[in-house]
Amino acid sequence: MFTGIVEQVGQLAEVKPMAGGFRVRIETPLAAGTAPGDSLAVSGVCLTALVVANGEIHADIGPETARITTLGALARGRRVNLERPLRADARLGGHFVLGHVDGVGVVEETRTEGESLWLTISFPPSLSALFIRKGSVTVDGVSLTVAGLDERRFDIQVIPYTREHTTLGELRPGDRVNLECDVLGKYVLRATEIAGLADLRRR
Repeated sequence: MFTGIVEQVGQLAEVKPMAGGFRVRIETPLAAGTAPGDSLAVSGVCLTALVVANGEIHADIGPETARITTLGALARGRRVNLERPLRADARLGGHFVLGHVDGVGVVEETRTEGESLWLTISFPPSLSALFIRKGSVTVDGVSLTVAGLDERRFDIQVIPYTREHTTLGELRPGDRVNLECDVLGKYVLRATEIAGLADLRRR
């Protein structure tokens, strides 16, 4: 379980193809507090630390993860948002994030307002029922509020602190991002499906 509050921005030191997937080496100060077997959210994707040594964390990206997230297309040198799991005695600063990506969005537009950055991101039609205005969404591992919404796109505002301490300020139109919708909405949608109501995801 994560919160979408990024702890550090790491850098991909290596992306090595494996059978159907990849192994990545991530340079990060978080390596000092991470042990093999620990979970780590990498740009919103929950991975398992396999090796921790020399200021780096090694993790595998399986075939399914490579298919449904952006991690399979990331290149060496790319910066990634990192977060360790939520401790039971910690404050919940963002929202409940599982690290299980629901789909990949595309940055359609970026614009500035004062010192803040606005992003307009399109999302797959299958996720439309999981977005609500003023609800929560995770973009590349960052907990954000849906400020604007239409049938296939949503707007988020990135404040200066978040822009400086995550990779969101580096995004440009055409970039692909990992999206995780609020888990509470997923349970509500599933309950309506079981109750025999219309499958909203087909609309």
